Amino acid sequence: MGMKNPLLIGGMWILEGLAYRSSIGCIGLSPGIVEGILRRSPEGHRVALIPNGCDLDIFHPGLRGPINVPGIGPGDFVAGFTGAHGRANGLDAVLAGATELAKRGKHGIKFLLIGEGSEKARLMAQAEAEGLKNVIFLPSMPKKELAAITASLGCGLMFLDNIPAFYRGTSPNKFFDYLAAGIPVVNNYPGWLAEMITEAQCGAVVPPADPVALADVLESLAADPENCRRMGANARNLGERQFSRSTLAAQFQEFLESFRKQTSGRNFRGSK
Repeated sequence: MGMKNPLLIGGMWILEGLAYRSSIGCIGLSPGIVEGILRRSPEGHRVALIPNGCDLDIFHPGLRGPINVPGIGPGDFVAGFTGAHGRANGLDAVLAGATELAKRGKHGIKFLLIGEGSEKARLMAQAEAEGLKNVIFLPSMPKKELAAITASLGCGLMFLDNIPAFYRGTSPNKFFDYLAAGIPVVNNYPGWLAEMITEAQCGAVVPPADPVALADVLESLAADPENCRRMGANARNLGERQFSRSTLAAQFQEFLESFRKQTSGRNFRGSK
């Protein structure tokens, strides 16, 4: 549940502004975060965009292989979600898409949801009550095991609830894991990630809360393995080109060093 106490919210709002004003610079993980910091900062305050990155060594297309999970057959197309099962993740969209595919008789398209969260028990109970055999749940697992499954998915689901603050204000780890694993990404909300997916041709974007559009996209991907391979290669290329941890670390170091150069030669209280 989100915080609702107005006094606490007001106090945190004040602390946020003070933190920005007392800093010499800030780093935001997404364009929306950067924009929010700038709105609360003094004019000329320096803010850098350095998002989360890809672990290109752990998540890798070379790990691709059969998914040995009960309920998934060797010829199935598997759309996977790897992350928190909370209210913000909007995973009811998965159940709606699964219902639509079941109505169409597309039993070879499966959803694999890996992770934990406050909504998981409810989602599992709902899927069972509705007889959705095409939705499989797994608990959280060690990263190396997760990396092998991620690389073997037909596509990765980048899902969030349809909240405008999420459009430009999130930098989800799972998105960068999908890129590193070299799989297409199916995104269900607008914003900077959707724009990036479209520009890089590394997946597909569907409207929020639209099970028909989701089913259509997954059917299309399942029917065209060559297109999936092309999108997956584009995803890995995007991760290597823009989001490698070495590249982002260099940007972080350069941002910090720019302040050292800016302040060198100044006299600070306590310095000799």
